[in-house]
Amino acid sequence: MTATLISSAPESAAAKAGLSPLQQTVTTTPTDYWNDSCSIEELTYGIQHGAVGATTNPQIVLMVLKKELHLWKDRISQIILENPTWSENEITWKLVEEMAVRGARLLKPAYDRYQGKKGRLSIQTNPVNYRNAEAIARQAIYFNTLAPNMQVKIPVTCAGVKAIEEATYNGVSVNATVSFTVPQAIAVAEAVERGLRRREAEGLDVSHMAPVSTTMIGRTDDWMQVLVKRDGIDLDPTYLPWAGIACFKKIYALYHERGYRTRPLAAAYRHLGHWSELIGGDVVLTIPYEWALKINASDIPVVERMQNPVAAQIIEALYERIPDFRRAYDVDGMTPEQFDGFGATVRTLRGFIGAVHDLTGVVREYMLPNPDVK
Repeated sequence: MTATLISSAPESAAAKAGLSPLQQTVTTTPTDYWNDSCSIEELTYGIQHGAVGATTNPQIVLMVLKKELHLWKDRISQIILENPTWSENEITWKLVEEMAVRGARLLKPAYDRYQGKKGRLSIQTNPVNYRNAEAIARQAIYFNTLAPNMQVKIPVTCAGVKAIEEATYNGVSVNATVSFTVPQAIAVAEAVERGLRRREAEGLDVSHMAPVSTTMIGRTDDWMQVLVKRDGIDLDPTYLPWAGIACFKKIYALYHERGYRTRPLAAAYRHLGHWSELIGGDVVLTIPYEWALKINASDIPVVERMQNPVAAQIIEALYERIPDFRRAYDVDGMTPEQFDGFGATVRTLRGFIGAVHDLTGVVREYMLPNPDVK
């Protein structure tokens, strides 16, 4: 994405002060940075560079557990010993909860400083329940009790939209996830507004709630790339990395135009443009540790670019040649009933559900160690 490499921009005062690019982003613009992991090491680095939040999902938890198993193996055995009747599924989710709570402690100072508007740790509801609004909402409400600065991730499936409203009504600050498109983001914002209005009508407090709507812009790009290859679509390959950015910038404009109280969040990094093109927006950027290192090692000037539109010829080409980009970009491109069948949704849910099974497999090795191995 060479259009983002504006090396001729003058060095800012923040850069001259020796701040990293991520520190410059959060200190000179309204843009917030969250660490895309609950790893203690990675989250500590993030906080040092201005992170005021963190996120998890089953794939992230699995990676963190493998990376920091030395911190958790004794606790896994202890949970098993303390709960002799629990299934491996119950042990697994207890572990997920404890990993989230440990990460939330690191963010509590920011939560206190910003009076609940920042400093939260996002924990994801079980993706196997993506069709069951009641089960999603019930788990979200429970997760909200684990720590004062919990944020709860709910997938933007048809059932998930219903759960978002119900969880919001019950005081949960939601983080809508498994979302890639403009119609999904609008459905999230509307569901949150319904939940907030229901609370307000009953005189319940909403002042400390901080809902966000994630758009997994890198996975939007991934799906367009799959379609171009699968369907033999003739398209300039340099246009594909702009699909997610185009959707996100449209979401951002619509949210501000309509006055939604949900904050847009961009996730799933694939290139540095997923950071640089969104600088300056009143948004959250959830950045994986490895991408945070790349950003801080880059020489891309930290200047506001959110207001810069994606080139018209890029949007026109994507819109004209990829039917699923039209579904992703148009406000009415999909109904909630169609969210579950969208390619990026299916691919992501399969990955998340698979990670839950893999995580359970790790726990199983402690519950039922292989007798064939010494």
